[in-house]
Amino acid sequence: MAAAGPDLAEAPEERRFLSIAEAAALERELLEDYRFGRQQLAELCGHASAVAVTKVFPLAALSWKQRMVLVVCGPEQNGAVGLVCAQHLQVFEYEPTIFYPMRSLDPLLHRDLTTLCEKMDIPFLSYLPMEVHLINDAYGLAVDAVLGPGAEPGEVRGPCMRVLATLKLLSIPLVSLDIPSGWDAETGSDVEDGLRPDVLVSVAAPKRCAGRFSGRHHFVAGRFVPDDVHRKFALRLPGCTGTDCVVAL
Repeated sequence: MAAAGPDLAEAPEERRFLSIAEAAALERELLEDYRFGRQQLAELCGHASAVAVTKVFPLAALSWKQRMVLVVCGPEQNGAVGLVCAQHLQVFEYEPTIFYPMRSLDPLLHRDLTTLCEKMDIPFLSYLPMEVHLINDAYGLAVDAVLGPGAEPGEVRGPCMRVLATLKLLSIPLVSLDIPSGWDAETGSDVEDGLRPDVLVSVAAPKRCAGRFSGRHHFVAGRFVPDDVHRKFALRLPGCTGTDCVVAL
């Protein structure tokens, strides 16, 4: 049985974690009160996620093979963030390839983002090799944008389950967007048997499970969150410097 999550009362002030309910309420606030659009949020978060990748894996330090990035996208908002992340990685002169096995039920959002990726000549894989060594040989980095905090770990089935099983076995660095796919967003359960990303990019604010993240780099992509929302949800996070859109914890 997984250990209980961290006691938030003991968490450092600058690392306030959100529960699932708080994260959902914050998103509603942005969508309903501040009139952000879902595609706008996906763009802001995807761009910031790509910037976080460049900070850990600067292009000048990479070989040609290490610039090849596999971006694995799921059917919900986290997958949309992954599609935008791939677009910006392409702009930043990385070489992304997308695997998008379960297309969203929201045709407008994901259709537009998918079309843009195709127009940018970003390749889409028709299948993900089960031979993990083929992925390790072809790519220098993988981005996990499969499942967000709203997904219940016990409900992971079909293509998503097979994808996570493959990602778990990779030896190349793994970057997870918002939460590591398959983790319980509240408790971080499945942390021992689930994905073990090297980099975590929390969207808007860290979720409770981020307290159990033990990888090398943790960023928050939340500069777009208005100050009043920070105060309402008692978000006490380090500020970004200069024109940065992400901050390292």
